[in-house]
Amino acid sequence: MGRLRELAAPFVVPGPSGVALRDRLKALTAADEKVLRLVGDHLGTLACRDLKARCAAGLEHDAEAWAERKRALTQESSSRWAGSVTKASHDQWALARRGQLAHIQSLETGISTIAHRLSLPVREKGSKHAPGGYRSPQEWFAKSRRLHLLTDRLDAARAEREVGVVHVVRGGKRLLNTRHHLEQARLTEEQWRARWQAGRRFLQADGESGKRYGNETLRVTPDGEVSLKLPAPLAHLANAPHGRYVLAARVAFTHRGEQWRDRITANRAVAYRIHEDTARGRWYLTASWTIPPIQTVPLEAARTGGLAGVDTNADHLAAWRLDQHGNPVGEPLHFGYDLTGTASHRDAQVRHALIRLLHWARRHGLAIAIEDLDFTAEKTREKHGRRKRFRNLISGMPTSRLWARLVSMAAELGVAIVAVDPAYTSKWGAQHWQKPLTGKNRKTTRHEAAAVAIGRRAQGHPIRRRMAPPPYDQSDRAGHRTVQASSGTRGREGNRPRISGPRTRSVRAGGGANAVDQNAQHRSGRSAEHGFWQQDSLPLSLRNGPGPKGETGLTSI
Repeated sequence: MGRLRELAAPFVVPGPSGVALRDRLKALTAADEKVLRLVGDHLGTLACRDLKARCAAGLEHDAEAWAERKRALTQESSSRWAGSVTKASHDQWALARRGQLAHIQSLETGISTIAHRLSLPVREKGSKHAPGGYRSPQEWFAKSRRLHLLTDRLDAARAEREVGVVHVVRGGKRLLNTRHHLEQARLTEEQWRARWQAGRRFLQADGESGKRYGNETLRVTPDGEVSLKLPAPLAHLANAPHGRYVLAARVAFTHRGEQWRDRITANRAVAYRIHEDTARGRWYLTASWTIPPIQTVPLEAARTGGLAGVDTNADHLAAWRLDQHGNPVGEPLHFGYDLTGTASHRDAQVRHALIRLLHWARRHGLAIAIEDLDFTAEKTREKHGRRKRFRNLISGMPTSRLWARLVSMAAELGVAIVAVDPAYTSKWGAQHWQKPLTGKNRKTTRHEAAAVAIGRRAQGHPIRRRMAPPPYDQSDRAGHRTVQASSGTRGREGNRPRISGPRTRSVRAGGGANAVDQNAQHRSGRSAEHGFWQQDSLPLSLRNGPGPKGETGLTSI
């Protein structure tokens, strides 16, 4: 049996650290849209220039360089717009650095896997934890060439990381590559150009506490009026005092609107972002702010009222309620979702499934136990080889998006989330729970059994069920008994209740009354041995007297 890896302890997931609301800017006039595009294009040009300067500075960037960049942008916009642009550039560079590190780790994993498989003979079978050799000499040769290619990429990525070089595309690399595949994307050149320009615009401003309504650059009043501070070159377009432009549209945040209104009334910082959806021809406004960490309940308190184990799959969530002792209660539930179609459709499907799960858990006063999944190291083509269908399966599972949605939504409903180690849950759940929970009217699936295993691990119970005694009365015929009293249990060697009547035909009634009485047995140290016993010094033949015909029983030598 292979060596099992060490399991991480379950923990209660902390709540979200921020809030984001979005509402549509309705009834915008043609002049409003023109002003928004002009301001966004102008600030987008400045953002591209600033991002280029930030990437060129690399690891040598410091506070003085940041201040110099901000002074250069202030002359063409304003001090607050310049602060938002420079902060966004710095965050984008940091995000690119994290992605660069993940790319290096992926290359290292692929190189080690290919090198291991190339070291084995062709068609060599692999073990449970390590892949075998390649299937054919042609595949071995192709992989040997790919090994050199990945090695060159790794050397280049490491060299760039050492000097702080990153590659960033404002607007998105995927949208940039779509320009060369317009027919497959079902887009015309004009449609792609509109999306590209919308993605490169910059219309976002960070909030500032103490200022009016929490933001001087993009301001939203409690009654929904939206206004923005125009950059210096576009100040002639203002329709309000102090170089501001007021939009004709009004916003009303229906979700968490009271929280947003209380925040801006107290002049606390709120960040805003305006963006255009060219496919629908709509404009949206997003408000966001940070919140202090929510105090999570202790793990023991989350376990008190029982919990629901949830197994995440590619098309549904399998949930089963468990009591305090880790026993399944009631029937398993499935919360399905469809991950085909657009990104907005997939996100809506995930949110719909999660809200049904959370409402069910809140109605029964349950915490939710879910696996802490991360398929980052499992999606490489080198790890699973030709198992393209399996790679597509795990790549399509929305683990990150589902996790973020679940944590934020559960915090609003007051449902505790317990994260557990995902190791062996599906395997051990099917081994120990799938068959016992299957009956005439219910066929338990592997995912439902995994949900039970996840819940038991969150409760601190072992996944393995308590086994019943062997079917026979002797351990040498069916193995040792697994249900036995521990060595510290009182009365573990006492008499068991006597069943009246003979046990077998050869034993008379009452013949085995003392069968389990250890003191009635002839064993060393038991009271059945009456008195002190010592061997006599004379032989038995002398102690028993003369034998027949006067013989003493002595043997002549």
